[in-house]
Amino acid sequence: MVRFIHTADIHFGMENYGRIDPKRGIHSRLIDFEKALSFCIDFALEQEVDFFLFSGDAYKTAHPTPTHQRLLMNCFLRLYQAKIPVVIIIGNHDNPLSHGKAHALDIFGQIPLEGFHVISKPTALRLETKNGPVQIVGIPWPTRNTLALHNEHQHLSATEITEYISTGVTKIIASLAADLDQSLPSVLAGHLTVSNGIFSGSEKRAVYGTDPLFMPSQLGIVPFDYVALGHLHRFQNVNGSQFPPIVYSGSIERIDFGERKEDKGFCYVTIHEKEMTSFEFIKTPTRPFIQIDARLYDPDHQTELLLEEIQKHELEGAIVKILYHLPPHTKDRVDLSAVQKACANAWYLVGIFPVRALETRERRAVLKVDMDLEQLLQAYFDTKPEHRAQKTDLIKKSLELSNKAASLEHEAT
Repeated sequence: MVRFIHTADIHFGMENYGRIDPKRGIHSRLIDFEKALSFCIDFALEQEVDFFLFSGDAYKTAHPTPTHQRLLMNCFLRLYQAKIPVVIIIGNHDNPLSHGKAHALDIFGQIPLEGFHVISKPTALRLETKNGPVQIVGIPWPTRNTLALHNEHQHLSATEITEYISTGVTKIIASLAADLDQSLPSVLAGHLTVSNGIFSGSEKRAVYGTDPLFMPSQLGIVPFDYVALGHLHRFQNVNGSQFPPIVYSGSIERIDFGERKEDKGFCYVTIHEKEMTSFEFIKTPTRPFIQIDARLYDPDHQTELLLEEIQKHELEGAIVKILYHLPPHTKDRVDLSAVQKACANAWYLVGIFPVRALETRERRAVLKVDMDLEQLLQAYFDTKPEHRAQKTDLIKKSLELSNKAASLEHEAT
């Protein structure tokens, strides 16, 4: 039986919505992410797991600050001191995407310490643990550097190159899997996009289609007992009830308001024996994100209505964003100072934003000088869908009144 931690998408450096902590001199959101990772490592130490698997994206960018590097190093060294091997897969945020440049996690592969295994190119690793050997096939974020692109490919479009990379990486995975010992526990670890994976939060703003895509059937192949993925921030098993589990552990902390309703954490995985694997999602302590949406349809009590909506939420320690919706042509009378005072217990108030409903522009009737009265009325009522049911009667009554008026005018003359 082999037990390990599967985590990914630490994203040290995501420092939106916060301030500098006066005690430590670093950004308060960085402290949140460090707290979540420390919780994960505490759990690994308590359970005395056989190894710790990180599936990519340690930092926000491939150029982390020395402060970010120090915090991550301190966390991972705790695992080294406990003699728990650490396997690190390079993600897209860790990769400078420039040939010859060091990636953000290169230092862990260079320090003269046993126990750190950094996978920056497709590799099969035999990892010795206290409960026996485990085979790990590591697939970093696929780039043009992952495969040899010859001159014959230089005229391919971006889409064709992406498809070529997907096909090539799939062949590499199959080749590495075929060379494994079929009797040993085996894990595929990668920073990849699965075709049926669900994006969340800021990821939705990415151009879907630029990522090389992989089918679950291309990853969940023999002899893998578990597929540990990073890249998508939502925890999910994209292989359903099929074996092996193909799991995104998700990010360890919320990145933005798009992830405000998602639990964050990591996976505690047990390979009981070949073709028998279980995993448990462990939640990390995370900062609450609260978005308040208030619809202020009473123009005389806008502030009161907004304050009532705010009182429905527990703001203590939360990052808060307020949106209040106003009908068209309504004057904004919200007392912002009163709203700010009501949010005094919030850890950070992002902003108070008015939202106005889009006005529906009426379709104007197309009128011509040579139209008679009936044609003019027909054109007018065609632009008034609210009178559609009465259209025929209204036109009839209008024509009768017009004829009566004309008759009276004729009699008077």
